[in-house]
Amino acid sequence: MPELPPQVLDLLARQDGVVSRSQLLAHGVSVEAWRWNAGRGWRVVLPRVVLTSRAEPTVRQRHVAALLWAGPTSVLAGPTAARLHGITSAEDDGTVHLLVPRPGSDRTAGFAAVRRTVLHDPDVVVRGPLRMSSRARSAVDAAAVAASPDTAVALVVEAVQKGIARLDDVAEWAYRTRAASGGQVDAAVTAAASGAWSRPEHSLAVLVRTSDVLPEPWLNPGLVSATGSRLVSPDAWFDDVAMAVMVHSRRFHGQGDEWDATVESDATSTAAGIVVVGVTPRSIDRTPEAVLGRLEAAYAVAAARPRPAVRATRRDPWMGWVA
Repeated sequence: MPELPPQVLDLLARQDGVVSRSQLLAHGVSVEAWRWNAGRGWRVVLPRVVLTSRAEPTVRQRHVAALLWAGPTSVLAGPTAARLHGITSAEDDGTVHLLVPRPGSDRTAGFAAVRRTVLHDPDVVVRGPLRMSSRARSAVDAAAVAASPDTAVALVVEAVQKGIARLDDVAEWAYRTRAASGGQVDAAVTAAASGAWSRPEHSLAVLVRTSDVLPEPWLNPGLVSATGSRLVSPDAWFDDVAMAVMVHSRRFHGQGDEWDATVESDATSTAAGIVVVGVTPRSIDRTPEAVLGRLEAAYAVAAARPRPAVRATRRDPWMGWVA
């Protein structure tokens, strides 16, 4: 690295080796030094933004560079911010998405894309050199540009289920951005408000509502056996006959010992007298009629035997548990 003033070295340490032309000039680096090093020892990653090495920039360095290029009022947004907040369902399309308040304008350069907004976000998150739109706004904006309604549902449900964003806050941002987000986001918020913990659970609930036999299921209730032992929370529950439906997915229930424990929990529920039906996301998507037939048949069997003394507590995604 060329010899730089100490204040520039401090700046580079804070910004992962990424710096803008205006920052360098403000800290005493000459225009001539900028011109000499840009494209020689340094890599120009965005207009007037460099990485002070010739290495390929990391994902984080791209984020820092995009913020420097977009300006001091910019924030990482949409799927970019959603992934940084831990929402794994948010798609990575290779673009660093940003928002700027008006009078900023929409623009793109390289891997970065800026969109202007008139909406104030009071909960911007700052993490080192990164500025991100709030968790709730990130989830809503990412859902709005998701490639499919299923992805939008998965994204918003994950944000709420993991506690990354509160359902009230997600709903508020959906209302505030409605002109831009449209029905895809509304449907995703509705899915999260149903109590579903995953996109397959929501698809299961939608399927059950088409039945003339099955009542409205409770999603993810708390269960206690007749002996007072806490049982695993089923994905869907029919309280009148004490029947549980488990959506078994390696993606949502892990691998190895965690997967074994998930499957073995069915036996614990069965021992408590519960009729347990296992389904998979694949079967719900590909053979919904067959899944519905299995559930209706199991419901008839459950209704024909005495209901075990299992107590269920409904979960209200807005308020928490409801006795």
